[in-house]
Amino acid sequence: MKNILTLNPISDRIYDHLPKDEYSVSSEAVNPEGILVRSADMHSFDLPQSVLAVARAGAGTNNIPCADYAANGVAVFNTPGANANGVAELVLAAMLLSSRNLLAATAWVSTIKGNGAEVPKMVEKGKKAFVGGEIKGKKLGVIGLGAIGGIVANDAYNLGMEVLGFDTHLSVDAAWRLSRKIQKATGKEQIFAECDYITVHVPLLDETRGMINAQSIATMKDGVTIMNFARGELVNTADIIAALESGKVARYITDFPCDELIGVKNAILIPHLGASTPESEDNCAEMAAKELNEYIRYGNIRNSVNMPACELPYTGRPRICIVHKNVANMIGRMTEIIAADNINISDMINKSRGDIAYTIIDLDSPADDKLLADLNAITDIIRIRVL
Repeated sequence: MKNILTLNPISDRIYDHLPKDEYSVSSEAVNPEGILVRSADMHSFDLPQSVLAVARAGAGTNNIPCADYAANGVAVFNTPGANANGVAELVLAAMLLSSRNLLAATAWVSTIKGNGAEVPKMVEKGKKAFVGGEIKGKKLGVIGLGAIGGIVANDAYNLGMEVLGFDTHLSVDAAWRLSRKIQKATGKEQIFAECDYITVHVPLLDETRGMINAQSIATMKDGVTIMNFARGELVNTADIIAALESGKVARYITDFPCDELIGVKNAILIPHLGASTPESEDNCAEMAAKELNEYIRYGNIRNSVNMPACELPYTGRPRICIVHKNVANMIGRMTEIIAADNINISDMINKSRGDIAYTIIDLDSPADDKLLADLNAITDIIRIRVL
């Protein structure tokens, strides 16, 4: 029985891939081989030495010390795309709510309670203060056309918008999912210059941090609406506040409130609800559980944020999985030791990511203690396990 530790409540959909006759899943698990986490902060967590992998039921992994875990041979997984539909629907809902000024309008209605029969007259008189525009025919710019951005682009087009998209790292799978009606921008600058609505769906990296700032805002259309449901730090807070106050930006809608933005007129702040749907939570839990099972049982890595993608079909042969430093001649040193033990390699794969590499080796006969000891003696080996 393999133990899995949960650091947050998680959907029962995990049992589709962590069957109860093979795994014991609990918030009290001792010597766990895997950890399932959602929002719990693991930076000060005392990680048990037994842990092979951590799976985050969500896309962001800021709550996990990924580099430190990689250095100790612990894989960290996330669940990209599992909550994509939930986030995309919230983006579209926010765009519709803001364009028609519905939040301010419904808030105003609550102020006229107690006026009895006069309420209908007050409504008819007061509604002119909340006139909004339609999104049909307007131009939406989507920066980042991955799982979420692609859905937003396609659905916005189906709602009658003209959609301009830009992505410097568009995957083949994402390109296949994208409607042919989505126009390709030459760069972010074209989106900034032409679009009535702009939504960003890119990861937070050094080159994307603060990408919406005073300089980029200055190139935008007057009265633009900016939406940020990716990461708060993609937008420079001081610059967006100044743009809202001047009227250059009509509305800023974000799923990442901060103290400075609270109370700023035309800043619409949503309390990080992007993935807060039962469907998203189920999808994330199921995907995280599947990743853990695939790694713990077969050694395969898919959707890791700190180790390379590396998969080899499992045939039932003895398998050695090795996390090691990405340095020269590691494959030669490992295969030489295996050959010296008179064991044939039936199949193998090696992949690297930055300073970390990962090798799966299938053998024609079981590995003995001497072979494992000899492999462990290689200076740049981080972790070895036999399946």
